[in-house]
Amino acid sequence: MSVFDIFKKLESERSNVPSGAVEYIICGLGNPGTQYESTRHNIGFMVIDTLCEKYKLSCKKLKFKSLTCDAVISGKRCLIMKPTTFMNNSGEAVTAAMEFYKIPPEHVIIVYDDISLEPGRLRIRRKGSDGGHNGIKSIIYLSGKDTFPRIKMGVGAKPHPDYELKDWVLGHFKKEDGEKLEQCFRNAVTCLELMVAEKTDEAMNKYNS
Repeated sequence: MSVFDIFKKLESERSNVPSGAVEYIICGLGNPGTQYESTRHNIGFMVIDTLCEKYKLSCKKLKFKSLTCDAVISGKRCLIMKPTTFMNNSGEAVTAAMEFYKIPPEHVIIVYDDISLEPGRLRIRRKGSDGGHNGIKSIIYLSGKDTFPRIKMGVGAKPHPDYELKDWVLGHFKKEDGEKLEQCFRNAVTCLELMVAEKTDEAMNKYNS
């Protein structure tokens, strides 16, 4: 490797070293613990893992009741979070980070599961109600706001009305869903990049199901 190549590599590495104030929070919802890995309810964690893989990040620093890291995404310093509070108390983690960094809800992007969308589909919303999702309900209750943008990730509807919702969302995806889920995770990462760049309309037009 030439001196010029070494210099370019160092410059590239420095360009993604976070500096200045945190401007955005990107939070994927899920439950901590190996027993919940790869379950439908943890699809928010899976998107964060895909984001971290792309940016070569290690989301392991325990802060704000979450596993965290930070990075420059679309030119903005972002705090990336995977709450360890369990789903129903997600608001404890999110609001702690919001208050510490004084981040407005409009700069807090939440990624979570949605049973109204089929696996492989996603939907971006600028704001809205909890839609019966306990993680979102906790964030709205503790922050007092519903104006945070979100990416809903499809996990599919219950197979029949009598099926317990808890059992469904804590169950695993079908093997045949694997390929389209991986593409959907990559699409979600692109959406996050566009949303941080204040191009939410572009992301919605291109990826909303």
